[in-house]
Amino acid sequence: MHIIAVLNQDGGTLRTLDLDELCAVAVRIFAEHGHALECRVMRGKAVQGELWRAAKTPGVDAIMAAGGDGTISTAAAVAFATRVPLAVLPAGTMNLFARALQVPMDLNTALDALAQGSLGHVDIATANEQVFVYQFNIGIHARLVRIREGMVYRSRIGKMFASLRAVVAAVVRPPNFEVELHTAMGRQQRRASGIFVSNNPIGTGPLPYPDQLDSGLLGVYVAEPMSSWALLKLAVELFRGTWQTSPLVSSTEVDEVMLHFPKRKRGAHAVIDGELIKLPKMVKLRVHPGGLPVLLPRAVVTSPE
Repeated sequence: MHIIAVLNQDGGTLRTLDLDELCAVAVRIFAEHGHALECRVMRGKAVQGELWRAAKTPGVDAIMAAGGDGTISTAAAVAFATRVPLAVLPAGTMNLFARALQVPMDLNTALDALAQGSLGHVDIATANEQVFVYQFNIGIHARLVRIREGMVYRSRIGKMFASLRAVVAAVVRPPNFEVELHTAMGRQQRRASGIFVSNNPIGTGPLPYPDQLDSGLLGVYVAEPMSSWALLKLAVELFRGTWQTSPLVSSTEVDEVMLHFPKRKRGAHAVIDGELIKLPKMVKLRVHPGGLPVLLPRAVVTSPE
């Protein structure tokens, strides 16, 4: 295969690595398995355009993206639109989509597993036609991300500590908003402190990512209005991986959901795959079964198209 790798030098752990050396290792590993890999290192703002150029290059068989969650989400949108398979090299803070794909977290091991991998398809989701591979959420998490973006950090560890500080700041006066949920099961009118919609239901492990990416379903999780103390308790349960058993969180699995915010505040935000966006008054979320072509690492069974 001919693969073009686009590395975001400003994203995730790549900020602190020798990227010339990483590219040389990647080219060597893929060559050992009979593939031609071309490596392009880009600044963050240039990554999206380069991914589009890579996907439209004549003779390319797959694109590889390396960076944080935002980079991977951007690359997935390109792969979804062009039908060019995507390989994910985990170089972010959490790498939740890469974990769901069962890509090893060590970069060299990941490169070797991908070089021996096979092409397949997994589910992808959209929110008002904007692609997401992991999550769409509003309320608690959007406030947390907004607070964290005002902090300064220069490493993966720094981002993790910033997230912890943001959690503490976000528990003061937790969000409390009105939402209407429209699904095939009917209409629900709720008040909530947060809504989390995932591409495939979240698994039961300590980290919040799906065990599989071929169920053809969204996971919809609604956190009830809560006090600061209850939110702190939920945050602890999140870090322990036990949040799904909390009586404050209800869940359902659907292939499509419409969220309507009749009293949306001006300046309200949502988060898509870790990136803040302005919250529309209505959001249609749906899953696209098998919609994302991917390069799956060795030892992962591919799902049927």
